Amino acid sequence: MRIGALADTHGHADPRLPELFRGCELLLHAGDVGSPAVLAALRAIAPVRAVRGNNDVGPFGESLPEALREALGPLAAVVLHELWAPDRLSPGARQALQRPAPLVLYGHSHRPAVEQREGTLFLNPGSAGKKRFSLPRSAALLTVEGRTVTFAVHDLDGPGLPLLLSPWRGDL
Repeated sequence: MRIGALADTHGHADPRLPELFRGCELLLHAGDVGSPAVLAALRAIAPVRAVRGNNDVGPFGESLPEALREALGPLAAVVLHELWAPDRLSPGARQALQRPAPLVLYGHSHRPAVEQREGTLFLNPGSAGKKRFSLPRSAALLTVEGRTVTFAVHDLDGPGLPLLLSPWRGDL
């Protein structure tokens, strides 16, 4: 199963995403979507599941769940916006993870990150929105085969090569 993961688009549907996510069966958006137009652009690529970020306000934001649990073959993934850190969970993350999952996808920091802790892979694909601060703009591709996850975080402004966080392969 091939999955696209992104976060923090802040209303910007990057024109490189259709090429990056070609062939994906599902797209997971970890919040701060910014507008229904972003979800519409992503739905033209593949089915989308998205959560609300701290900047998703008003009726649009209220239409998105704070967290979701998605079956990816035999694995469960939890998608939420704000994690804090794998060893110091935000109240929302603590609630979403009352039932643990082997994969947690999150956003908010705009920084790509990966950490495995106590049998859970925590992945932040970074920000796929417009450039902010001095951080790279990025999105991730995941492949789930049984209980094995392979992923690569891609720089949206670079030559298409994965960022330093990938590839990573591990059984969950």
